[in-house]
Amino acid sequence: MTRKIIIDTDPGQDDAVAILLALASPELELLGITCVAGNVPLDLTVSNARKICELAGRRDVRIFAGCDRPMSRALVTAEHVHGKTGLDGIVLPEPTMPVQEQHAVDFIIETLRAAGDRSITLVPIGPLTNIATVLHRAPELAAKIEEIVLMGGAYFEVGNITPTAEFNIYVDPEAAKIVLDAGVKVTMMPLDVTHKAMTSAAWVQQMRDLGTPLGKAVASWTDFFERFDMEKYGSGGAPLHDPCTIGYLIDPTLFSGRLINVEIEVDSPLTLGMTVADWWRVSKRAPNATFMGEVDRDRFFALISDRLATL
Repeated sequence: MTRKIIIDTDPGQDDAVAILLALASPELELLGITCVAGNVPLDLTVSNARKICELAGRRDVRIFAGCDRPMSRALVTAEHVHGKTGLDGIVLPEPTMPVQEQHAVDFIIETLRAAGDRSITLVPIGPLTNIATVLHRAPELAAKIEEIVLMGGAYFEVGNITPTAEFNIYVDPEAAKIVLDAGVKVTMMPLDVTHKAMTSAAWVQQMRDLGTPLGKAVASWTDFFERFDMEKYGSGGAPLHDPCTIGYLIDPTLFSGRLINVEIEVDSPLTLGMTVADWWRVSKRAPNATFMGEVDRDRFFALISDRLATL
């Protein structure tokens, strides 16, 4: 059986690879892509999602525009990482496929209402504004969610936008708190695991050597955002954060972690957006998320390579 998923995203080069990996995976039934403001403002994230689907030849995918700002804060974006379009690198044609008229939040609510219990998986790979708005407006729909598999947070790797906060959580910490307090099964892909999913020059060349427009695009995107991470971390590549969520859905054995309690700091100006992950289980608070810490990097990249070669 295929797993029914909704990807909630703010593309982003690594978001793009995650979307492509999902589109190339018959184990997953992509019900729609919902867009949120994050890496860049909403109009650009919607445009980028359409470009990605058109690149993959998938104009049939339904794309929905969602929240254009966090629940109670001003929007923080990341053009310094992803470029002014959010998808800098190769220049893709302006998209022509339609955006659905329905708001992303309404689409998720409608889809969950029509679904059986524990039958839809939500895959947020940007700020959690859309997902939290759904759970705030219709908390009873938590019962319809099989799992939320999100990219966000950090513990041992601390922060990448502030000294203590990972970007997706920092942009809308109140939304992250709502999601983690909702009583839904949550699996988190924090920086602790995504920073172990590093690209390499050989892998980028492998993408380029596919000789397809999609392979060339992935190589170009990676070349673009690698420059930021290599300078920042002194690494030989860049982490593919968001595809970790899709990799987990395809093959959970690629990852390992712990079921622990994770709380979100929403008050402190110093540590706003920090994921307070009780890795050592010292707080005695009830566990609410599986917090991943390890990835089989070689198998993960082999999976991405094999799947993207089919598009």
